[in-house]
Amino acid sequence: MKKFKGRVIAGGHYKGEAIVSRQGVNTLATFQSSALKNSKQVLASDQNNPDIYEKNITGKALCLPITIGSTTGGMVIQTVCQMGIAPACFLFSEHIDSLAASGIVLAKVWEESDVICIDKLGEKFLETIKTGDIIEVREDGTITIL
Repeated sequence: MKKFKGRVIAGGHYKGEAIVSRQGVNTLATFQSSALKNSKQVLASDQNNPDIYEKNITGKALCLPITIGSTTGGMVIQTVCQMGIAPACFLFSEHIDSLAASGIVLAKVWEESDVICIDKLGEKFLETIKTGDIIEVREDGTITIL
């Protein structure tokens, strides 16, 4: 069992599967296709990210260094949260970027989303965690790989 502690942006408790991207996640490329199709789940559609491409990330813990892409990133996150098809958690190894932060905060305030977000988990976090690992996220920003 390994533990990591980060900074809580949006708290909550989660126990479930991790999906890991070792590179920045392009929010528009990842979520847009599922959102436009009004899908019941997000199958990551960014073919430039082989770590998550075509994986179901709805309701799972998306572990990533940072989000990348256009200025629509925050709006895309807010939209998939509003649709109920977002990841349960966004777990950042680095400092959260402003676009992801805006989308997550807007989803919490406007959509009453229960999305969890923790940043500053460190490089070691992404070196250790693997897709398919079962993790537990606590309100205080502690992540345990079970």
